[in-house]
This record gives sequence, structure tokens and C-alpha cells, in this order.
Amino acid sequence: MKNKDTSRREFLKKAALGSAGITIGAMSFPASSYARIVGANDRVNVGIVGFADRTKDTLLPCFTGASKELNFDIIAVSDIWKKRREEGKSYIEGKIGHKIKACLNNDELYKMKDLDAVVIATADFQHAYHAIEAVSANCDVYCEKPFAETMSDARNVLKAVKDSQKIVQIGTQRRSGTNYNAAAEFIQSGKFGPVTMVEMTWNVNQPGRWRRPALVKNLNRSDVDWERFVVSRPADTYDPRKFLEYRLFWPYSSGIPGQWMTHQIDTVHWFSGLKHPRSVVANGGIYQWKDGRSNADTLTAVFDYGPSDDPSSGFQVVYSSRFHNSAGGTKELYYSNGGMIDIDQNKVTPTGGMKANEAGAMQMEANLLPEMELASKSMKAETGSNTGGDVLTNAHMRNWMECVRSRKTPNAPVEAGYYHSIALIMTNAAYRTGEKATFNEATQEVMVGNKVFTI
Repeated sequence: MKNKDTSRREFLKKAALGSAGITIGAMSFPASSYARIVGANDRVNVGIVGFADRTKDTLLPCFTGASKELNFDIIAVSDIWKKRREEGKSYIEGKIGHKIKACLNNDELYKMKDLDAVVIATADFQHAYHAIEAVSANCDVYCEKPFAETMSDARNVLKAVKDSQKIVQIGTQRRSGTNYNAAAEFIQSGKFGPVTMVEMTWNVNQPGRWRRPALVKNLNRSDVDWERFVVSRPADTYDPRKFLEYRLFWPYSSGIPGQWMTHQIDTVHWFSGLKHPRSVVANGGIYQWKDGRSNADTLTAVFDYGPSDDPSSGFQVVYSSRFHNSAGGTKELYYSNGGMIDIDQNKVTPTGGMKANEAGAMQMEANLLPEMELASKSMKAETGSNTGGDVLTNAHMRNWMECVRSRKTPNAPVEAGYYHSIALIMTNAAYRTGEKATFNEATQEVMVGNKVFTI
């Protein structure tokens, strides 16, 4: 196991952008993994990488909702915990009506000759690594977010996906929402005017969010592959809480920024066309849920966005989230000088816009926006812990499946994942150092002062 882990980490180090000579074929998958070419009418065979609540409650219902029509099928599930591997096999078989293979790990999964694609829903820090494994085995990918929580992981996976030319959909499902697409069109058309500020919140009051005490108590060390769980992270001693409640512990997850902020900051990149912030400052802490976690239960980040060569133009984004009071819920508010877009309410309004009697001093005309709905049908984001096959993810999964068929670029391509990863890592850097984080375009590194931020 030690030698295998060393070779895996070595691959990831060498596969970074600009590195010399390592190709996708360097992964130790058999030639059979490259043999199957799916025809236009062939069934697309899918493997599930990671079986837990998200897979069971949301991704699987979304998949099965379109699988018959688009001729997709599940043939295997891979999970490094015996309990979830067995539960996944039994549960999925009950939903799709036939037997599937339960794979001990992804090495076993990618030996299957007839595997065409995978759905990845593993721990946050594993997403980039598992996506590299998948495209290296000639599989298309639906990958949950966050895409990467270190720049080395982000560069590695971007390179691997681009080299492979596989279809990869990142799980930022707002990109498949009708009201989000309408907002993007309205802003990009110029009708909204220049964005001047964005306010985003994601508030819940859920003491048990990301906690699994009953499972932790009953987890047996012999039933999990801890070394394979850690993969590219620094060596660590076995800890059942880190295995099952990883979202509470850095560097296995950044918690709030990785789980929630990435969804919302992704819309900023999409709507504005900007790839990442110019700078980020952040503050927060563990103010309420003092249960041994290392990730914040309350966090606020402030972003400066705009062209890197023109510091006089741009806009501010304020993101805030808390675990201990749900007032305010989930909000995404875009402001211009003429009014605002409230995506949650599916509305464009003149609220706060400049009126005629206020415009004279600046020698401007009134520029109030019209009162209108963004889209005829709103697709709202879910904030609950069990989204039950929500409409956004339904649309997003279907888009991926259609793109696997057509070979067209999906709604949330690999570049979207790379850019939200930069914003996420900048936020982590600012929060964990207490200093302003910036981004070096030349080296593609997140910087704090003149130092590269690393875990």
C-alpha cells in the first residue's frame, strides 16, 4: 500500500501544468480501459464513485430520472468503506432492477472493460484526484464540487481533463437553472449596466449538519482503506471522524467555502466573464458548534473583482454564511446603479436605482431598471441537507448525459471548476492566515504577501 500511495502522489506532482513529460497514460490502468468506443445508440455504462447521502438522495434520483430515455445504465459502485460499498450495491440494484458490481476501490472499477463514465461524489479533497483517475481511464465524468482545494490539485486536474478531451461536468448546478441563465443573459447583454456589488448569503441552523456520530461510533478500522482515503493529503493517523465528518476538518475540506460558497461564487465568474478575484480578505471562526471541528461555523469573505490591468474598474462581492441561525437563508443579490437582480425571487427590480432628481449632480440621466421576472420558470437552489433530487441537479445531470451523447461542452465545464477553485483557495488562504490573498497569473498560484499559500 505504501509504494502504491507514493506512486500516486508522485503522479499528481508531475502532472501539474507546465511539468515535463507525464501523460495521462501514466496511470496504471489496463489497456482494456481504453478499448470501448460508445456509438450513438449504444448504452452508456456508468460507475458510481462514492456512495453516501448525496449520491443516494440526490444524484441517483436525478440520474434515473433521465437514464432510460437517454439509454444510460449503472454497472458498478466503488467505495473504500465496506458498509457503504455493500449498501450502495443493494440500494442501486433495487432502483435500477438488475445486478451491479461492488468494487473494492477505483483500481478495480477501472479494470471493467465496458465502463464509459462515472459519477464522482467522494470527499471534497478527493474530487480532483478521482477526476484524474477517471479521465485517465477514458471515462467521462460528472464530478461534485468543490473541484479542488489546492492549486496543485487544480492544475493537475485541469491538465488531465484538457489532455483527455473527455466530457466533464462540474456539480455547480446553478449553471443549468433557467433563472440563472436568464440572469447571465440579462447582465451580459448590457441591459443591467455594470455590476457594482454582489451580496451572497447561505445561512442554516443545523447542529447536525455534516455530523455522523452514530456512524463514527460504529466504524471499524478494518472495514476502510484509510491510506487510500488520504491519497494526496499529508500522511495522517486514522481518525473515524475525519473519514466520516471530513467537511469539519481541514485539509480534508474547507467546510463553508468549499461546500456552499463555490456554488455562488461560480455565478459571479459566469455572469461577469471574470475568471477569479483580484483579492480576498476573510474572517470567521467556530463561535457556536465547539465539537472538535477545525473548520469555521461562521465566515465572511470580501472579494475584489475586476480586470487585473485596470484597478479603477470592477466590483465587490460579499459572501457570508453561518451554521447557527438560518435568518436570511440563501440569497444572491446583484446590484448595478440602476437597480438589482434578486435571483432567489426571480426578479429584476429598480430597487435602489438612481432616480432623475439624483442624477443631475453627476450629469447623468435616470437609469432605473424595469420591474420584471428573470424567467418564466424559477429553479431555486435548495438549502436543506436532503434535496431529494432537486430541480437544478436534475437539469444539470441531464445536461451532462446529453453532452456525453453529443460530445458538446456541458454547462459547467472543467474551466468553471478551475476558476471556482481559485476563488475557494484564495478564501482559504485569507481566512487561515488573516491576510489578504491575491493570485499570480504567471505562476497560477494563490499568494499571501510574497509567499505561495500551501496546506
